[in-house]
Amino acid sequence: MNIELQDLNVILVEPSVSQQKMITRFLQAQGVSKISYYTEGSNALDAIYRDPPDLVISTLYMADMTGTDLIHSIRLDPELENIVFMLISSETRMQALDPIRQAGAVAILPKPFSETQLRAALYSTLELIDPQELKLEDLVAEELTVLIVDDSRMARKHIRRVLESMGIEKIEEADDGSAAIPMLQENYYDLVVTDYNMPEMDGDKLVEHIRKNSNQASVPVLMVTSEENDVRLAAARQSGVSALADKPFEPGNIRALITQLLSENL
Repeated sequence: MNIELQDLNVILVEPSVSQQKMITRFLQAQGVSKISYYTEGSNALDAIYRDPPDLVISTLYMADMTGTDLIHSIRLDPELENIVFMLISSETRMQALDPIRQAGAVAILPKPFSETQLRAALYSTLELIDPQELKLEDLVAEELTVLIVDDSRMARKHIRRVLESMGIEKIEEADDGSAAIPMLQENYYDLVVTDYNMPEMDGDKLVEHIRKNSNQASVPVLMVTSEENDVRLAAARQSGVSALADKPFEPGNIRALITQLLSENL
């Protein structure tokens, strides 16, 4: 990589001074020193517009907005949408965290978090900023065709960004499993990346359709999901999904999974 941890320009949004100091200590231990501090989301947004950072680290709750509001403001601006976002929060409720996951956060760390967790999130940040192309012995990344299926536009954009960073150029999108079915009938794909929870047709039903009723039953299917229910995840595995990955995901892990899936399908 051309960028190192010490090169990262970070904006930290945290109302608590003690939490600021604790997070700073962990960041500095990893070599990160370019850190700007804000206690409110609106002030942080102004700074982000003036001088976009490499990484925004935010808490979930601030006086003027939430971390969800902040990441959505970033993702909805074409000039800012690729800024890497990390959440550090003691919140555990899925309904509170899922919008952050869907918006493409690089990591959601608990309070307190470990040095190992922060290090992994920082290296995932580097992966997104300075990615490595996919390397397959008998395949050229530019020739691969991938279908992304997710009802969240932000999630699709985040997955597309990761795929494009690997050198994959032929990417099509569907906003639901039912919308993906006619696309699968009309086109051939080397890989399908799908969410689990979608309004018209869940990911497990889509995978089941692919395996039993499509003309490309052996296509690798990677399910990237925020689903936490073990029973529902077991249903996804039984439907024939090739691999499962959590949201948020580490780009390096996704690259390794895709490399493995495509290599097995040669």
